[in-house]
Amino acid sequence: MKRRSFLRHAFHATAVPSVLGTMGFNMAQGQSMQNMLKQASESGKALVMIFLEGGNDGLNTVIPRDRFAELGALRGNLGLRENQVLDLWDAPVGLHPAMTDLRNLYNEGRFQIIQNVGYPEQNFSHFRSTDIWMSGSDSNQQLNTGWTGRMLSDLYPEYPEAFPTEEMPDPLSVEIGYGSSLLFQGPAANTSITVNNVQSFYELLDNVEQEAPDTAAGEKLRFIRLIAQQSQLYGQRIVEIASRVNNHVPYPAGNYLADQLQVVSKLIAGGSQTPIYLVRLGGFDTHDAQVLANDNTQGFHAELLTMLNDAINAFMDDLEFHGIGDQVLGMTFSEFGRTILANASNGTDHGAAAPMFFFGNAVKGGVTGRNPILDASMTYADNLEHQYDFRQLYASVLAQWFEVDTGLSNRVLLKDYQTLEIIGESTILDTPSNHFQDFNVFPNPVRDRATIQFTGNQEMVSVDVLDMRGVKIQTIHRGRSQSGPNTLSWDAHRLQPGRYFVLLTLGNQRKVFSVVK
Repeated sequence: MKRRSFLRHAFHATAVPSVLGTMGFNMAQGQSMQNMLKQASESGKALVMIFLEGGNDGLNTVIPRDRFAELGALRGNLGLRENQVLDLWDAPVGLHPAMTDLRNLYNEGRFQIIQNVGYPEQNFSHFRSTDIWMSGSDSNQQLNTGWTGRMLSDLYPEYPEAFPTEEMPDPLSVEIGYGSSLLFQGPAANTSITVNNVQSFYELLDNVEQEAPDTAAGEKLRFIRLIAQQSQLYGQRIVEIASRVNNHVPYPAGNYLADQLQVVSKLIAGGSQTPIYLVRLGGFDTHDAQVLANDNTQGFHAELLTMLNDAINAFMDDLEFHGIGDQVLGMTFSEFGRTILANASNGTDHGAAAPMFFFGNAVKGGVTGRNPILDASMTYADNLEHQYDFRQLYASVLAQWFEVDTGLSNRVLLKDYQTLEIIGESTILDTPSNHFQDFNVFPNPVRDRATIQFTGNQEMVSVDVLDMRGVKIQTIHRGRSQSGPNTLSWDAHRLQPGRYFVLLTLGNQRKVFSVVK
């Protein structure tokens, strides 16, 4: 096991213990596309895409720590205050207070935030912008195929006539929700199997026939359902795979996203070679009541982020339980962000750029991208500028997770896009963090007392101690720094033996030092 994987599993406070193997593979020079694909299938690598339908408010999800004054001026009661935001180690941003488990994933190095994702000439229609994200098109370009549909059709040119095959007995992709999305539409055929809802999935496993009225119309409805079930070549295969898995870690009740992710986990744990899954969480079109008038940490948006947080946390724990955590890459996306300014209904309207999340054991944790540009003089017509084109992230997934060649990636995305590093060794858990020449804690290991040294310039400074979960357990100092060298004494005698992190916040800079007691 790689050092990164060992550290992540050792540090994960809630994961169910399991022995995990490394599931990655390297594409040999000159290897054929079909051999590469077979190798990918045998490795069990899967991409799980979570579509946040409606347009997620990025400024209320990932909060820039250097812009609280501007957020207060622009958003009023909608904007979170500094003491309400969850800290992230050595990061210029914080998370909404509903996202405690995702904060822990970040602090473990298994969660990456990509800031300011969008595209040129933003379209503010839900339907059109969704099509743009699903197809990978320019905003002024109409495509009737999806980017994953083009990829799967290129890799499996004889689909659907010759499928399923012995080499690929499973669906090429699975999506949960009513109707097939444009995402999986290929040039010749749709490449996905659609599970209408979670209940229909379990009815399929239990061979339950849905009720129909005892009328002529009901008889026709039963016949249509029978034909649909018989024509579904993969139905029996799905039943076979899912039936192998009977145990799961608990998933939160009443959480539709969690229910969908449990289905995905069941299929992957059962041995499905399906490489791509799509699940949905709707409700992000928060034009009103995004926050409560008397509590800006509560409201519709907080409820949605709680569902997202709880569902991903249960899913990650379940993957660990089944020993398949290294096989899965998770990704969130939304058709657009929200307006910078709040509206008159304690909500926001259709906006532009927003953050994306990647999560999984293989993810290079951290924050990519600058903090959003905000100015207190902005008006309702202003929008967040995108720094990264969403197709750069698609290209990154193709190159780094599925390890396809540049030629295929360019055919799928219709252009050559610069990639970002989403897979790789995380810098968050690389310890000790003693490479800061102007920040030091000694002796290390610490006994009862230690000395903290840093260089200041009369800015505000805070020094805090975090435990392995990233929870603040002690404040060593708050105040204004002196110009030049600063020295503090740390009384650590009450701490239990273990590993801790000293977090230095100096103006807009944040640095982390790992210590052992």
